[in-house]
Amino acid sequence: MHDDGYFDERAAAKYDESDMFDPAVVDPVVDLLADLAGKGRALELGIGTGRIALPLARRGVPVHGIELSNAMAAKLRAKPGAEKIGVTIGDFASATVDGSFSVAYLVFNTINNLTTQAAQVACFRNVAAHLEPGGCFVIEVGVPDLQRLPPGETVRPFHVSETRLGFDEYDIANQGLISHHFELVDGRFERHSIPFRYVWPAELDLMAQLAGMRLRERWAGWMREPFTSESRQHVSVWEKPKV
Repeated sequence: MHDDGYFDERAAAKYDESDMFDPAVVDPVVDLLADLAGKGRALELGIGTGRIALPLARRGVPVHGIELSNAMAAKLRAKPGAEKIGVTIGDFASATVDGSFSVAYLVFNTINNLTTQAAQVACFRNVAAHLEPGGCFVIEVGVPDLQRLPPGETVRPFHVSETRLGFDEYDIANQGLISHHFELVDGRFERHSIPFRYVWPAELDLMAQLAGMRLRERWAGWMREPFTSESRQHVSVWEKPKV
């Protein structure tokens, strides 16, 4: 693994090509986070190349980010408006930032980049230490897909096309998975694999309790759709008590 984790210069160079940068995807995220931030500051864990931080900053919300990858942070810093955003290089489960924040957030399954339960618990505690009383922690993450795995199988495709293949390989006993990405380059498929630890909504709620926070809201998406047993992802908001 590279010093920048799994998001080295090669990954950073292609990161912005994702359809997750479409304004139709980004705008609802920014709307909700700006509402939660109010007149306070926002802390993004895993800020990446600024997909959410830059438009949020343009809304007048002061944003600071934590990012492990120097390559991703360099791409962010090269963009217009990035001079207003502070970036701390480090592991967002343990890296500290000066000051307090009214909202902290982890989007697009990034909590799963912490591959142990202990690291995920540490992340919640780290966030709680940075939040001002009444501040909120927001996570966007998928609901584990285990019920869609046929009995005895451990691999599920998430993308299949002529030039790109993607498969999630589950380690159910250890609550882990590896996302395998195959991309056609010069007539040959190149593989890039990233490990994750999937996590259940109730488990996240317990992590929040251990960090002194409590669940405030849970939706199926950024448009505040109701969360049900059929939801494939959730956007959850935990609050640090005011007292």
